[in-house]
Amino acid sequence: MKLMSFSMTTEAFERCEKTVTRRLGWWNLKPGELLQGVEQAQGLRKGEHVKRLHAIRVKSVIREPLYAMRDWGPGECRREGFPGMSPGRFIAMFCDANRVLPSTEVNRIEFEYVEGRS
Repeated sequence: MKLMSFSMTTEAFERCEKTVTRRLGWWNLKPGELLQGVEQAQGLRKGEHVKRLHAIRVKSVIREPLYAMRDWGPGECRREGFPGMSPGRFIAMFCDANRVLPSTEVNRIEFEYVEGRS
């Protein structure tokens, strides 16, 4: 199973409240694929190990500009793991963290948690 890091939203992911993630890359991901959610997958120090969280199944993958997040409605930030954030603030945070523009194409990945797997 491929690993997908949820370092910025670990708490929401652990509580199974996060059901959507926007990513640069992951262009070949398909609905039905199983992924292993982890706290951090890269940049581990010598002797550190990947902390496994939950296994997830991809429900949908949509390639769209980041600013299209506004079209998904008021609950989208909650689905992303940021319940108190506005879409505009989320877009600004994503741009700052990834050094991209709101017009940058991202993958909107919707997923569900898989019981009994991790």
